[in-house]
Amino acid sequence: MSIYELKPRFQALLRPLVVRLHAMGVTANQVTLAACVVSVALGLWLFFAAPSLAAFALIPAWMFLRMAFNAIDGMLAREHNQQSKLGAFLNELTDVVSDAALYLPFALVAPFSPFWVGTVIVLAGLSEFAGALGPTVGASRRYDGPLGKSDRAFVFGALGLYVALGWPLAGWTAWLMPLLAALVAWTIVNRIRRALAEADAAGR
Repeated sequence: MSIYELKPRFQALLRPLVVRLHAMGVTANQVTLAACVVSVALGLWLFFAAPSLAAFALIPAWMFLRMAFNAIDGMLAREHNQQSKLGAFLNELTDVVSDAALYLPFALVAPFSPFWVGTVIVLAGLSEFAGALGPTVGASRRYDGPLGKSDRAFVFGALGLYVALGWPLAGWTAWLMPLLAALVAWTIVNRIRRALAEADAAGR
C-alpha cells in the first residue's frame, strides 16, 4: 500500500481549484516549475543558512503544498489539454531535483550521517528513473512502493516536524537513513520487476 494510491481522492478535492486556475490562464508547466523553484529555494536556504531547527517546520508545510502542486499540474495537463513533450520532461526532472533539495538539510541534523542522506537522495532519483523507464519496455509508468515519492514526502515531512519541535533524536535514529535507503532500493527493485512482468503479460 502506497500513499500514491490515495491520490484520486486528493485530486477530487482539488478539482474546483484546478478549474479556476485554468480559467485564469495558468498552465501545467508553470505550476511544475513554480513547485521546483520553491523546493530548491527552501532546501538550499535550510542547508546553507543553517537557521534554527524550528525552521524545519517549513518542510512538512511545503511537502503538503507541493503534493497539491503536483496534483494540480497533472490535472491541468490531462483534463485541460495541456499535455506536452516538454511537460513530460519537466514532470520527471523537477521531482528529482526538488526531492534532492528538500532532503539535503537533514545532512545537518545529528545523528544522521551526511553519507546516508546523500545515499537516500541518489536512490530516490534512481527510483523515479526506474519508474519512468516503464514505457520503454512496454509497461506503464511505475509508481510502486514501498517508498515512492508520496511516501518519502510523508516520512521527511514528519521528520522535519519532529526536528522543528526540538524533540531529541536518540542515537539509534542514526539507522533511520540507512533504513530509508534500503526501502528506496526495494522500491527500485519492485518497479523494475513489476514493469517487466507487465510488459511480459502485454506481450502474450
